[in-house]
Amino acid sequence: MHDTVKTQQGLVRGRTHDGIASFKGIPYAAAPDGARRFLPPQPADAWDGAREADAFGSAPPQQPPAPGVPAVWQSGDGLDCLTVNVWTPSPGTARLPVMVWIYGGQWTYGASSMPHYDGSVLARSGVVIVTFNYRTGFEGFGHLPGTPDNRGLLDQLAALAWVQDNIAAFGGDPGNVTVFGQSAGGASAALLAAAPAAAGLFRRCIVQSLPTGHLSAPTAQQVTERLAAAVGTTPTRDGLAALPPEALLDVPDRQLTGGRPGSAFAPVIDTELVTAAPWQALADGRAARHIDLLCGFTHDEYRGFPPTADPARIDLGATATHFGLAPDAAPAYRAAYPDSTTAELFTTLMSDGLVRMPTTLTAEAHAQTGGRTWLYDFAWQGPIGAAHGIDIPFIFGLPQTRYATRFLGTPTPADFAALSHQIRTAWTSFAATGDPGWAPFDAHLLTTRIWNTAPTDTAYPLSDSRRIWSQTQPSAADQ
Repeated sequence: MHDTVKTQQGLVRGRTHDGIASFKGIPYAAAPDGARRFLPPQPADAWDGAREADAFGSAPPQQPPAPGVPAVWQSGDGLDCLTVNVWTPSPGTARLPVMVWIYGGQWTYGASSMPHYDGSVLARSGVVIVTFNYRTGFEGFGHLPGTPDNRGLLDQLAALAWVQDNIAAFGGDPGNVTVFGQSAGGASAALLAAAPAAAGLFRRCIVQSLPTGHLSAPTAQQVTERLAAAVGTTPTRDGLAALPPEALLDVPDRQLTGGRPGSAFAPVIDTELVTAAPWQALADGRAARHIDLLCGFTHDEYRGFPPTADPARIDLGATATHFGLAPDAAPAYRAAYPDSTTAELFTTLMSDGLVRMPTTLTAEAHAQTGGRTWLYDFAWQGPIGAAHGIDIPFIFGLPQTRYATRFLGTPTPADFAALSHQIRTAWTSFAATGDPGWAPFDAHLLTTRIWNTAPTDTAYPLSDSRRIWSQTQPSAADQ
């Protein structure tokens, strides 16, 4: 069955399956190639007749994130990647809540075409789901003199503007938009919540596992210079735009970072769109007046990251120093978690430093300025624990994708369906009404939802970690 919807650029013809109409690969901006390479997103051209919207657009240029993982972008796919996808239970005038997903992937990987981001199950809860592509890696976050930083975030703003202009025709309410994302997508959502440029584009924000990871302009410039040297050109827009995207992808991160931990690419502190880390940017209170915030972390975040240390050679003191913690932090961790092995303490410390404390600080910053805030800890244990990324199959209700089986195993655990339903209900209820179903997080009660087979509400579950980190903050740059 086909459904046709009129957008501002022209008609799009989608497909309906099991009561959900989907529209895929709709341009929200022109291809960022040729004269538009490394520039902010430009308006998409209009078209005549009905455009078939039955297939995802190309992914942004990227390498596979790990050996053996299928490539979502191939050499020759080009740069025409700025497209949006919509799943709706009721095209037309229904005025349903809208949820716009921003994928993660260290600002280097990711695409809305990945099967674990299919919005059809979530849309059955009575919401309109939107996913889209934004530029990653150097195309989206490389620093170039004379061109705007954070082009990937500018793409996100353009996609949200497209939602405002067009989503009513798909049955969505442009006045009730929730942005949600995980990892780099969660950080992107929080940065947009704090950005004046995004005011009016959405009213609620769900931040899943917000990580550290922001670069100062000088550090980002060093990355550009190393990249240019590696590919034999000048560190300028003209020099790098003369090369195809695959040439820039062939240089490994470790060659670009000069030994600095973390990804080569991340949002750059540009004093305009990105003024600080999310927890610092939200502290001015501007977002508190118009943004409801739900955020949380998985209990064993670090288990979802590539190992960074030999378990037999872990140095807790050096790890604590890397995060800027006080000299007594390692003994404090041992005292706080006396039953944990050194490897378990390392996992807790890394989970705290990489994700849990940045996420907690973001919740605290919004709550302390009067913003309506909720916090959760996803504690359900899969084969590799409650690892970074395990929440995505539960949010989208998709337990059998290649991505999901890494976290859930096979066959699908018996308790998956019930917990996924509860979480999807909380997310869509928050999108619809601003209430996910548990008490808000504030500076006094610190109420936290624990997502497990039997969800519970409690005080902040890792108060010792929070106390140890209270003397410092994760760095806003060069992590």
